Amino acid sequence: MLTIQNYVRAESLEQAYELNQKKSARIIGGMLWLKMTHIRVQNAIDLSGLGLDTIEETPDMYRIGCMTTLRSLELHPGLNAFTHGAIRESVCHIVGVQFRNLATVGGSIYGRYGFSDVLTIFQALNASVELFAAGIIPLEEYAKMAPDRDILIRILVPKTTVNSTYLSVRKTKTDFPVLTCAAAQTPKDFTLSIGARPGRAVVIREPHFGSAGTFSEEDVRAFANDVSQNITTGSNMRAQAAYRTHLAEVLTRRSLLTLKGGSL
Repeated sequence: MLTIQNYVRAESLEQAYELNQKKSARIIGGMLWLKMTHIRVQNAIDLSGLGLDTIEETPDMYRIGCMTTLRSLELHPGLNAFTHGAIRESVCHIVGVQFRNLATVGGSIYGRYGFSDVLTIFQALNASVELFAAGIIPLEEYAKMAPDRDILIRILVPKTTVNSTYLSVRKTKTDFPVLTCAAAQTPKDFTLSIGARPGRAVVIREPHFGSAGTFSEEDVRAFANDVSQNITTGSNMRAQAAYRTHLAEVLTRRSLLTLKGGSL
């Protein structure tokens, strides 16, 4: 059972950071995973009063506050137009609307869960995280780091993607994914992110598959086969490693062909 000694509604990021340096403290978001733990929390730190629940658009990027809900991502017209619906597709299968109205982007990214659809899509979009102490770090790098006492403030998504797509395989519609796959094209390269391996999402880049769309279906199949041969997968209650390896090849191929505008 989760036990909370003190609840603190932070008045500033400085106060929240100082309180969070103690191991007995926790930053709280939607409380959907934290409430399932069996720990004692001295200070539960709430960031909801700091205006971090908004999605801001600038000429160069989208700035997504850590307290933004997954439902807000799902319904945001600008983000979904920019990603060709990939953002909406990445979150719309997560449990249900009530869950997505509570779950926060910051909690999903900070947790760096292996099953995270959110981590998968934002890595493909070459996003960065803004941290209170460490500053701005590429999400791909942040995903590999061990948890620390810093505070994740925002996710920054650059407007460099010209097309993107998101695919996943689930046993049932609202279950955890068996495998996730996000793909994004820029004028310079192609970025693939594969998650629920069941480990954290990993990023693969291919500079020859830029926005010109000059790659052939033979190139697609060769690249997808190479991905399946080199990606590390594992087994758990939802799927065996061999099945995930097969899915990695299939979803990679489908993602590329979708971006190319060809058949699956």
